[in-house]
Amino acid sequence: MKGPHTVPPSTVPNTSPAVPTSTALPTSPTVPLLVDVDTGIDDSLALLYLLASPEADILGITCTAGNVPARQVAINNLAWLDLCGAPEIEVALGSEVPVLAPLMTTEETHGPQGIGYAELPAPSRTISERHATEVWIETARAHPGEVIGLVTGPLTNLALALRLEPELPRLLKRLVIMGGAFHHSGNTTPVSEWNIAVDPESAKMVFDAFSGLPADRRPIVCALDVTERIEMKPEHLRRIADAIGDEDAALTPDSAFGSRSRARNPVLRHLTDAVRFYFEFHVTHDQGWLAHMHDPFAAAVALHPELATLRPATVDVELGGTLARGQTIADFAGLWGRDPNAAIVVDTDPAAFFDHLIERVSALATRVGEAEEGGERQP
Repeated sequence: MKGPHTVPPSTVPNTSPAVPTSTALPTSPTVPLLVDVDTGIDDSLALLYLLASPEADILGITCTAGNVPARQVAINNLAWLDLCGAPEIEVALGSEVPVLAPLMTTEETHGPQGIGYAELPAPSRTISERHATEVWIETARAHPGEVIGLVTGPLTNLALALRLEPELPRLLKRLVIMGGAFHHSGNTTPVSEWNIAVDPESAKMVFDAFSGLPADRRPIVCALDVTERIEMKPEHLRRIADAIGDEDAALTPDSAFGSRSRARNPVLRHLTDAVRFYFEFHVTHDQGWLAHMHDPFAAAVALHPELATLRPATVDVELGGTLARGQTIADFAGLWGRDPNAAIVVDTDPAAFFDHLIERVSALATRVGEAEEGGERQP
C-alpha cells in the first residue's frame, strides 16, 4: 500500500498486444538484485519474499524516504534481516528528501515506525558507509548487464544516481518499478499513486532516462491498475500458520483493533502484527478486511516476469498541473510519436501469486523457527 487511501479499480482497456500470463513458475537461475525501498509494511513482505527465494541474490538494499523517513526505513530493513538470520547484505541510506518537493510520509498507513504493530528487536547490523547512489552505480558497473533493479518506493535514489551515471539504464539488465496509475484512480490524489506523488520529478527523470532501450530491457511497471487486485486477506496468513504448524491470533475483524498475534514463530508473529495494522487501515477507508500487497507483487515479477502480462507503452509524468501533478500517463497507441519506454503490467493471476508467496514465506518462517528452537539465534 502506498499513500493515504485506496480506490476501486476502473475498467482496464483492451490489452490485445500483451504477452499472455503464465501461472507456472519454472525453476529460475540466480537473479542478482539491487533493491530500493521505503519500508513500509508491504515493502517488508516483499523483503521477506526475496529472502525466502533461493534464486534471489540481493546485492544491496538502498533506502529512500517515502512511507516513513529514510533512516527509519534503513532500521526496518536491518531489523528484518536480523530476524530472518539473513546473510550480510549491505543496507545503504539514500536521499532523505525528494529532489524538489517537500517530503511526505504516511505513518497513518504504515504505523509510526512503518511496520504496523510489529515491534522488531533493535538491529545488530549497521547502516553502510556508502550512499545509496554509490551502491547503485558501483553495483551496476561491477555487474554490467546482469543486475535487476527493483524499486518499491519513490524513485529519488535512482534519479540521483542517473545524474552521476547516465549509462545506468544500459548497465542494468532491467528495472522493475512499483508505481503509477494509468486506467485507475490514484491513491494520493485523484490521479496520482503514492510513490510517484512523493517525488514526481524523479519519476520523470527515470522514465526519460530509460527511453531507447530494446523491448526486453524496458522497465516493467507494476501500477495500481494491477497491484490493487493483489488483496491479502486473513486466510492468506492462516495458510502460512497452517503450513508451519503454528497458531495465530488477531486475524479477523471480530477481534479488537490493535490486537496482537500470539504466534510462536517470530516471522509469522511480526508479519501478522505488521499486516494487522494494514488490514485496519483498509477497513477504516471502506476497503474491507484486506491489504493491497503492491510491493511483494513487484518483487515476484522481478524474479518471475512470467507472472505478469505486459503491454508496451510510452510513459511520462505530469509535473506542472495544479490538479494532475504526479499523474503517470501511458501512450499505448504511439500518439506522441515516441518509442515505448516501459512494459506495463496489465494483468496477472492473483491466486497464483499468493500460492507462490505463501509457499516461499512459509518455508522461510519454518527455517527461522527451527533455528530459534535450536538455539542458533536469539529471539
